[in-house]
Amino acid sequence: MKTNESLAEAESNALLRRGLWIEYASLAWMTVEALGALSAGVLAGSLALLAFGGDSVIELASSTAVLMHLRTEDKGEGTICKTKKAERATLTLLFLLIPTIGLGAVYAYLTGVKPESSILGILITIGALIVMPVLWFEKRRIGRKANCFPIEVDATESATCFLMSVALLVGLAANFLWRLWWADYLATVAIILFLARETVESVRSFRLERGASAF
Repeated sequence: MKTNESLAEAESNALLRRGLWIEYASLAWMTVEALGALSAGVLAGSLALLAFGGDSVIELASSTAVLMHLRTEDKGEGTICKTKKAERATLTLLFLLIPTIGLGAVYAYLTGVKPESSILGILITIGALIVMPVLWFEKRRIGRKANCFPIEVDATESATCFLMSVALLVGLAANFLWRLWWADYLATVAIILFLARETVESVRSFRLERGASAF
């Protein structure tokens, strides 16, 4: 029995160490993505890219919070991610994605701004389409096996970033090839709906795991 517990603990620690390196990789990519998207948005005057860059900044903060938590775990102060503070932080950051995207889209529509085409933006988006599925899959796998809720929420944000990239690439490509600037707004609505659903599901999971009064 003790041997089984030791093996389970060793496996959990190995998973958390892998999660640590995944978060380092996520931190590196989100830095590139945020700087690239914000720069492209400023240069092209594209609020869609600026919103995507703003989302990347929030995900960067989320990865940083999870990384700090995992470093604590890796030092032997805990073997399972049970820290409520980290869980609340990642959920709060997930909530912030909705107004980040929504307010940018509303502002652009009300001021009559038409999204501009951007080669740099397209390249950054293609990069996100390649990187984010890998990060999403690994974070979700590690989070579930190690019972690490912060990583699972971070995985949800990676999945959201991937879908945002799909929608953004469609909008940027349509604008670049056919000047269909309004495709950007349709994509934004789809992204917000998906994000709202994922946020509700994450909160439901949090309450089921910690109890209705935990959050």
